[in-house]
Amino acid sequence: MTEYRVGAIMRTDIPTLTAETPIRRAVAVLVDTRAAAAPVIGDDGGLIGILTQKDCFRPALHASYHREWTGRVADHMSRDVISVNVEDEVIRVAEMFLHHPHRVFPVMNGGSVAGLLHRSDVLALLTRFG
Repeated sequence: MTEYRVGAIMRTDIPTLTAETPIRRAVAVLVDTRAAAAPVIGDDGGLIGILTQKDCFRPALHASYHREWTGRVADHMSRDVISVNVEDEVIRVAEMFLHHPHRVFPVMNGGSVAGLLHRSDVLALLTRFG
């Protein structure tokens, strides 16, 4: 099991957002792509945050009450992002999922986002080999 690396099971076909993306557009991206989250990329291409489905509930509820969408991704994203590296062992990241409530971790390769690692994909791998 220790030979499995994050890069082997991460998802690479993922949406990305910028801090300036209107929140309505960002929510539509998550819904349309059925994504649990999207990394938020800065001007330099680095990771500056993550927008999750949970982060989208407040602006979506506001819009349903007031019939208007307000704000940008920067207003709602999580800035304290826990990421993993493409070369990390899956077993180590499985242990991280025990200690954090997150459903996904951004996967980094150097200074750029390489993909997302979903908790469900790690669990599926553990189930196959456990």
